[in-house]
Amino acid sequence: MDYALLLNHFQAEHRHSGWPRQRLLHECLRTAIKSGKLSAGTRLPPSRELAAELAMARNTVLYAYEQLATEGYVDASKRGTLVAQVKLAQAARPETTMPAPAVLSQRSRVSTALLDITVMQAFTPGVPALDEFPLGQWRHLQARAWRQVTTSQLNYGEPAGEPALRAAIADYLRVSRGVLCDTGQIFITDGTQSSLDLCAHAFADIGEQVWMENPGYHGARMAFNAAQLSIRGIAVDADGIAPEASDWQDCPPRLIYVTPSHQYPLGSVLGLARRMALIEQARACGALIIEDDYDSEFRHDGPPLPAMQGLATDAPVLYLGTFSKTMFPALRLGFIVVPRHLVAALGNFLAHTAPRGRAVDQLALAEFLSSGQFATHLRRMRRLYRQRRDALVTALEQRLGARALIHGASTGMHLSLLLPADVDDKQVSDRAMADGIVAQALSSHAAEHGCMADNGNGLILGYAQVPAQDMALAVGRLVKGMP
Repeated sequence: MDYALLLNHFQAEHRHSGWPRQRLLHECLRTAIKSGKLSAGTRLPPSRELAAELAMARNTVLYAYEQLATEGYVDASKRGTLVAQVKLAQAARPETTMPAPAVLSQRSRVSTALLDITVMQAFTPGVPALDEFPLGQWRHLQARAWRQVTTSQLNYGEPAGEPALRAAIADYLRVSRGVLCDTGQIFITDGTQSSLDLCAHAFADIGEQVWMENPGYHGARMAFNAAQLSIRGIAVDADGIAPEASDWQDCPPRLIYVTPSHQYPLGSVLGLARRMALIEQARACGALIIEDDYDSEFRHDGPPLPAMQGLATDAPVLYLGTFSKTMFPALRLGFIVVPRHLVAALGNFLAHTAPRGRAVDQLALAEFLSSGQFATHLRRMRRLYRQRRDALVTALEQRLGARALIHGASTGMHLSLLLPADVDDKQVSDRAMADGIVAQALSSHAAEHGCMADNGNGLILGYAQVPAQDMALAVGRLVKGMP
């Protein structure tokens, strides 16, 4: 605390009071204590030090301290003069107040009724088994990155991200996901939501049409709403997004958002014929496909499906990936693979809008990928999630029998439990939440405009965090209130 500055400000506010120095210091310190500027437990300077700092006699300081002690504002002890615990003064409320302005802009006031992303309970979707992450290895890699980092890397980094990480991601994607790319096409982001925000602002103008699956990912809808794009929901069936000829004719899109390898939230897999048709139709109308490949590494039945991006040379696809599902959400690192003809323009856009940082995290992740530790971690987690998926399916079938209509269990960390049309999935979800069970309602992911899938009534059940031995008990708590 700068007591000279404190006293100068107080003296300026009370310049007409005519108080002597003793009272001025006493009133100043008392006001600071009552307002909370000097909090309870604060040790005031010894009288000699404060007198020297304020260029006043020590007796003046002693008088102020004695008065404060008498009034109960300070306590004298062997530790010195300490500010006592006092009830802080509250400003009087005026009888009439102006209405508070809206906190958020109109375009950002969208539905926020979905689950708090920090919640970790059965069956929270989208959160990996964090207690299984090799934290010791990661700490070692970060420590090594800190030892190797240069002072220049403490500055803002390249807009596209650290070259070592971009190269490691490109190598990984070419082998594991069939993505056709080189290092220059990789742009590092702060995760999928950051990628979606970037795509919405960099590749579409206000009011332009964006298609998204219906039901679809709430985070994508948030990003497109914030960018003031016009959203059209396209119904999803057992084979994924299914646009009609009238959709292409009546409202041709600028962007098409899809989750083809494990549709979120239903879990459908977009068939090859539809993938190729979507690529060709998007190319014909000048649209870009946003391929969100968020959890395809965890393919439980058969080998991983290749990405749409690699199905055609120079496909009009913006390929999105994240390490939030394969590693841990707090890492906040994702990436976009952009078509070659857009690399220069996007790089120039980012150079003026989004300087990168966090070089150490990126360098540690680059080594985690290139050393093979990432692949080892994925293999272990794939086995674990398959066991937990199997335990969940078995428990649902045992509890619900023929009523257990399970969809989208072949990939990822969640599946959908479809409910009859006469069952309100939101009511079921609310009852489960009251019992400490997270089961998001499928209908809460419906788009505002466009056709809704017939199978959009049910629950989203994430199983990554629930040990196999605990699955039957968790399912029992979930279904006990179902009609």
